[in-house]
Amino acid sequence: MIPSRDNRESAEFLANLLGLEVGEEWGPFVPVETRNGVRLDFATIPDEDRRLQHYCFLIPEDDFDAVFARLVETGVTYHADPMGKQIGEINHNHGGRGVYFLDPGGNGMEIITQPYEPERRRPAAW
Repeated sequence: MIPSRDNRESAEFLANLLGLEVGEEWGPFVPVETRNGVRLDFATIPDEDRRLQHYCFLIPEDDFDAVFARLVETGVTYHADPMGKQIGEINHNHGGRGVYFLDPGGNGMEIITQPYEPERRRPAAW
């Protein structure tokens, strides 16, 4: 479960960003399924019960420009580092590209084109 201020808003934000579909709401959840079959269930949680969480999405290098363009179109502040000091920049860590930002639910999101672990570096399938 991914906690959010508004389950639909957060699910639609991520789905639009990654070019995915929002699933049908069931109970308190609005699901988004990634291309590798992982389902993320967004739930509306009261502000006092939410804590910052971090979600990282490994995408193919060839998809980065389109995903990044959609991120820029949202007007969300993005940065190259997890501490948010390199505002308006992307990183080139591990021989790829990456960017950090907050989703509408206040969760830390990261898009990368190369995994952190050298032994796992290969084209991504999301």
